[in-house]
Amino acid sequence: MTRPIYLAEDTITQPELTDLSDWMLAGNRLTKSEETLRFEEEFAAWMGSRHAIYVNSGSSANLLMIYALKELGRLKTMRAIAPAVSWVTTVSPLMQFGFDTKLCDCDQDTLGLDLEHLEALCKEHRPSLLILVHVLGHANNLTEIRRICDKYGVIILEDSCEALGSEYQGAKLGSHGTAGSFSFYYGHHISTIEGGMVVTDDYDLYQIMLSLRSHGWSRDLAPERREALTSEHSVDAFRNLYTFYYAGFNLRSTDLQARLGRSQLKKLDAITVARQRNFDLYRDGLREFFVQSSKAEPLSSFAYGTLVENRLEVFEHLKAQDIECRPLICGNIARHPFWLAANGPAVLPNADAVHDLGIYLPNHHNLDTEDVQRTIRTFQEVARPVSFPDTAGG
Repeated sequence: MTRPIYLAEDTITQPELTDLSDWMLAGNRLTKSEETLRFEEEFAAWMGSRHAIYVNSGSSANLLMIYALKELGRLKTMRAIAPAVSWVTTVSPLMQFGFDTKLCDCDQDTLGLDLEHLEALCKEHRPSLLILVHVLGHANNLTEIRRICDKYGVIILEDSCEALGSEYQGAKLGSHGTAGSFSFYYGHHISTIEGGMVVTDDYDLYQIMLSLRSHGWSRDLAPERREALTSEHSVDAFRNLYTFYYAGFNLRSTDLQARLGRSQLKKLDAITVARQRNFDLYRDGLREFFVQSSKAEPLSSFAYGTLVENRLEVFEHLKAQDIECRPLICGNIARHPFWLAANGPAVLPNADAVHDLGIYLPNHHNLDTEDVQRTIRTFQEVARPVSFPDTAGG
């Protein structure tokens, strides 16, 4: 009897749970403390970044880095660009914080930002901020995106929640912009049950994110930053414990989850290798279908995305064979009710094709070669290949 093939399987092993239980029963502090600091240090080192801030989700990571730039006064305007092929909490913080947000169509190869559309948006709207998404682990065309953003004075943030372990030109995705976000939810490359991380090389941004993560107080700040704030606002040491310098949040995670993250991090290189292997198997077995491509090397593939003419039929057929699939992320953000209610429709032909034709197949490190081959065979039994419409440009 064949086993079900899921989109995601828990990366947390029984030995990790046993270690976590022993650690917890030994009376260690469970709320944010030393394990969080160690996890942040180890993750930053693995990324090749100077700083990391552990939070309670990848969505919170996006919210935190966007708001920190606003609070720091780094933004020349309240205009921003986000990808049409992305996720609700890539875009919604921009809307919640009052940005005039424009969606950029996707590129037909990477499914990241379409360069021609990006430059047109920058030229017309003069945004101060761009947040991009590395779709399913594939790198955007970062060299050209940096050129465009430098030309128009646009700050780059990277939503790398699907790209943990992928690299571009020898540097990990998430480390190419001013800051990058990651998710450690159940279905992602590694799991801390819930959790996320922001990485940055910008010390000022790092310090304000530490404060914003915890209510806006100064407790987590470097001593010189804490002293500067207390001096500026004439706050004594006693009152400083509960003085709020910024309009902050509570985005903290726990030491219990950070300890789990530290053990997960040790497996991440092997997870990247397995996800690359599975992607290569899919690509070689589905040559008649659209294949996403980029300059990510290695590619820590999040899932195998493609396009089919008869998506609902494919979904039902795979489901009957105990193989999960799903829409390609969530298609075009501009087609979702929350966006339409606030902004109305947008003309984004490539993203519309992804919305109507996109599907993705399972990829995670617990799949073996036969799992992937069975998925390919079952998919090919009914799937009809289709390409981006010529009218979509690209």
